[in-house]
Amino acid sequence: MIPEAAARPSRRSVVAAAVAAVGTGCSADTDGRNGGGAPGSSAAPPGTAEQARAVRDSTELIGRYDAAAAAHPSLASRLTPLRAEVAQHVEAFGGTPPAAGAKAAATGAGTTPAQALTALAAAERRLADSRAAALLTVPGGLARLLASVAAAGAAHAALLSGEPGSGGRGTGGGDGTTGDDGHEG
Repeated sequence: MIPEAAARPSRRSVVAAAVAAVGTGCSADTDGRNGGGAPGSSAAPPGTAEQARAVRDSTELIGRYDAAAAAHPSLASRLTPLRAEVAQHVEAFGGTPPAAGAKAAATGAGTTPAQALTALAAAERRLADSRAAALLTVPGGLARLLASVAAAGAAHAALLSGEPGSGGRGTGGGDGTTGDDGHEG
């Protein structure tokens, strides 16, 4: 069995690859047109609205993580690395993530830790599905970034919900108690 840390690439390498992919998708065309519009047109390049939406959606997701951690301090250590990855997604899409510990809205925090994890998993899954659906409508570089971030979101959802093979602890506590496989942590 491969240790979990060795089985996945480092966060830095994933973000670096994602940023490189965005860079290749945002260059001007060789004929002077930017994104396929008429020469000299002021129309926004293809994918601009989708990229702005990705920044907004990831920023809102950070707010959900912050609200859950604030409402359930016992989950903070578990949520912090996932929140940090979502902040990297905001940056990869060209935005600026809110500072850690910023005032969070109570939206979707759940009344129990298990409900908070379930709500976060559902939000991650919805966002991953939305991004996967947008892949066919955006330029190549942005499509690659959306695909990568959608995959990360699906992995977050699996970790939060404790799906088999995800290494997650399930929604039964999130505090180091035994998971579905009977092992701690």
